[in-house]
Amino acid sequence: MSINIDQLTITRTREGKTLVDISLLITSALGIAGASGSGKSLTLKAILDLLPSDMQLAKTITAPFALTRGETVSFVPQNPFTALSPMSKIKEQFHTPNAQQMLSRVHLDPALIDRFPSELSGGQLQRVIIAMALSRSPKLLLLDEPTTALDGESKEAILRLLVEIRAENEIYMLFVSHDFSVLSAVCEHIAVIDQGKIVEYNQTQTLLTNPKNAVTQKLIDANFVQRLWRK
Repeated sequence: MSINIDQLTITRTREGKTLVDISLLITSALGIAGASGSGKSLTLKAILDLLPSDMQLAKTITAPFALTRGETVSFVPQNPFTALSPMSKIKEQFHTPNAQQMLSRVHLDPALIDRFPSELSGGQLQRVIIAMALSRSPKLLLLDEPTTALDGESKEAILRLLVEIRAENEIYMLFVSHDFSVLSAVCEHIAVIDQGKIVEYNQTQTLLTNPKNAVTQKLIDANFVQRLWRK
């Protein structure tokens, strides 16, 4: 079974300009790679029906279940530090009764439920966000650069968790990132997007070792240089 997103088109109404025009096939975990402004995060917003009012969306989605935000579809945002209300304890921000169970599922102490977000580290906060996303047993998990705001150790822990979630649950993932090392840890296939178009799609290792498109090669080279610089 798979999720087929066919002819997803986003147009800025005022200008009549097409911002995104793509089709995607999600068989398990699909990564979308692209530079800033390429349209990858906008694609997630379109699937969630969260586009700004000045944009028009057309899409055809075929899936083995109805895609309903907050039920069959959950979202993990980029920045865990701004995703939660700083004024409320963790337990007050869950909308299901299984909060402690879900914290345990993402390898957090259930006692953290009585803390405020400011009392948790970035890695802990992102685990809380993932726990919230999983609390309704979604069929599709959308992830928008979920490790960008984290340090190296927290980033690796989150990626291990996502791989574990994939192994233990029948869940589809659509994972947006500019970082191929992140996508390769989780995703079986990667689609490269540039200026709102898919310019290359392949199995992850094939795409990384034998890219066919200049945009893909440029992104891979930038990732490599950035990792060397960080060392």
